[in-house]
Amino acid sequence: MKLQRAIGVGGAFEGWNPHMKDPVYRLLVPMTAPRGHCFHLELGNEEDLLARKSSIRVELECTCEREQDFGDVLCFLHHSEEELKKQGPSLLSTLCTDSYLDAEKTARWFQNFVKTAWVLMPQSEVYNVEVLPSTRTCKFQLTGAARRRLTTEIIFGVQQEDSDIFLSSQMRKDTSIPSTTWPQSCSVAERKFFQHVAREGMFNSIHLKCMQVCAHLVEGTVFPTYVVKTIVMHLLTNIPMAMWHKTDFLLRMDNIMQCLRGCVREKRLDHFFFGNEMVPDVIVLPPSFQNSEPINLFQYLKQNPYAEDDALEKFEVVRERLRRLITYGHERKYRARRRRRADRQ
Repeated sequence: MKLQRAIGVGGAFEGWNPHMKDPVYRLLVPMTAPRGHCFHLELGNEEDLLARKSSIRVELECTCEREQDFGDVLCFLHHSEEELKKQGPSLLSTLCTDSYLDAEKTARWFQNFVKTAWVLMPQSEVYNVEVLPSTRTCKFQLTGAARRRLTTEIIFGVQQEDSDIFLSSQMRKDTSIPSTTWPQSCSVAERKFFQHVAREGMFNSIHLKCMQVCAHLVEGTVFPTYVVKTIVMHLLTNIPMAMWHKTDFLLRMDNIMQCLRGCVREKRLDHFFFGNEMVPDVIVLPPSFQNSEPINLFQYLKQNPYAEDDALEKFEVVRERLRRLITYGHERKYRARRRRRADRQ
């Protein structure tokens, strides 16, 4: 397998930490097929959100011409098994299941590769590495001499055409999918979006702080953090960056709450990257994304008659948490100012 330069994705690289805990540094490692192989991406149905049932079929390619010119590799298609013993086995016989790339086998292969390579790196004298439980990705915890811990997660991906969309080994929490399934991922596109906002915005922009606070507010409710992230991305393309100054914090938080409430009422929240003309040009999307009808993240509210009532009830919980945060937060700041004045006197 050919591994490309890793791309930092997720909250730690976007500039925010969703759950205010020690961040997990996620790195997506793009993969390309080795010589003598090719990848064919088989996407799931268009109705299936983010093609969760996608897979990567691996085929052998004839390398006889290269063999004649360079003699550095035998053709897997036109040599016998006995002759092929002189070189490494094909990808089909090592990391695939029924001709499809297997995410679990890929993760195990990489994990063993890291264990072997780590002892040869100078960092191994400073950091102790512990392999954390994971099946489709590789999680490592590095502990330094000062007992400071750094957690990283390696995700594997195959690029879809020349776009910022990848078929990824990562899966959603609390789900179970076959090891040969590689769902589409927008994590690289999301990272590029927030990089674009940072370049176009201002030093004191508070959009990341808004997401951080909202992620804390929705914790334990029916609203995933991704809902907050999607709402903020939509608002960032509709509200000028000059209006995301730190003095606008309460207004922008109110915008987010009103948008969340409206989306629940309408049972609709459009995915940011499907059929959205407001996506910045720096983000490269496949034609299927650009030409798609908007995909509704709140479709389940239409399908479940009880889900809307539950979502509205949980929204009131979120709004009450925000009210208490603002009220007591101001009170703490007021008391702190009084203490500082008293100390000066």
